[in-house]
Amino acid sequence: MRLHVDQRHERVLQLVRERGSLRVAELAEELGMSAVTLRRDVETLAAQGLVERLHGAVVWPSGSSGPAPAAVPSAEGLVVGMVVPTTEYYYADVVRGAREAVEAAGARLTIGLSRYLPDEDEAQARRLLSTGADGLLLTPSWERGHPEPGEGLWAAEQETPVVLVERWAPLGHPVAGLDRVRSDHAHGAAEAVAHLAGLGHRSIALAVQESPTAPRLRAGYAAAVAALGLSPVAASPLQDAPSRSEADRFERTLEYLCEGVAGGDVTAAIVHSDADAIVLIPRLQARGVRVPEDLAVIAYDDEVASLADLPLTAVAPDKHAVGAAAAKLLLSRLGVSDEGPAARRHLDILPTLRVRVSCGAAAAGA
Repeated sequence: MRLHVDQRHERVLQLVRERGSLRVAELAEELGMSAVTLRRDVETLAAQGLVERLHGAVVWPSGSSGPAPAAVPSAEGLVVGMVVPTTEYYYADVVRGAREAVEAAGARLTIGLSRYLPDEDEAQARRLLSTGADGLLLTPSWERGHPEPGEGLWAAEQETPVVLVERWAPLGHPVAGLDRVRSDHAHGAAEAVAHLAGLGHRSIALAVQESPTAPRLRAGYAAAVAALGLSPVAASPLQDAPSRSEADRFERTLEYLCEGVAGGDVTAAIVHSDADAIVLIPRLQARGVRVPEDLAVIAYDDEVASLADLPLTAVAPDKHAVGAAAAKLLLSRLGVSDEGPAARRHLDILPTLRVRVSCGAAAAGA
């Protein structure tokens, strides 16, 4: 039998008065209510000063009759939901970092995969919440790494804490107010440009595959080229006409770089990703372009760059650190910290440049 709202409120007050402190998820389960309904009831009671809400917990107000409030609950029993496009390649380390941070706190991580399918982000998030997730780590499948106008509004409407992972939103978009943790890919691209410029290169090309990372790479590259006063280089043809297939991407990128080297317009290139660079370099060599003598190359991602027969200098986003930082931020929102952050946070984690052979300036011992 469903309780009337007044009966629900009375029952909530009774349990919190008796125990001093309860997690919202535990209280909802005990009362046989949905977490969403209970959170609304708790908000109403908190607005009346009858209880206090503390990041995932309901606490009996200090100074009221009843037992002393219990200590803020630990993470034990908390469930963190995480929606990512895939657990392969880039996101394997992100998920690993999040999982280690969550489990170290005594909580549990559950995963939903969108596989970059339309509307699957929201569907997976709702599924995780319906099965008990207390908060969400979200990596929506936004093609440019951020939502377009009107896109992703559901993420900002969640009643549970949400942290964006490797995503961001333009100022003014409702999602821009969410906590977020991401790799600063623009900084990573700029560091690559600066390193090549330090080796004497003035004409540096950028060859990127289309992905949510690409716009930030282009922004960092363009900013660094302008700041360092480098020679402008014609943009890759893929920028205006994305590739139709992997074979098309490799062929057009190969022609772009070969023509640039042959014409003396390009002496160095940043290639995203390192897997692409591993495929391209033998093809360049087969066309008579020596790496690094004729073309210095820096790859972006550093998933497999060190394993190439010609070890690749690469920009390495710290994916593990991104996942761990996002999880810790979400846990703090759920009350699992001595002093959770009061203000929302936008945290950018800087990638690292790992110097090897392909840029012509291998570090000692690399």
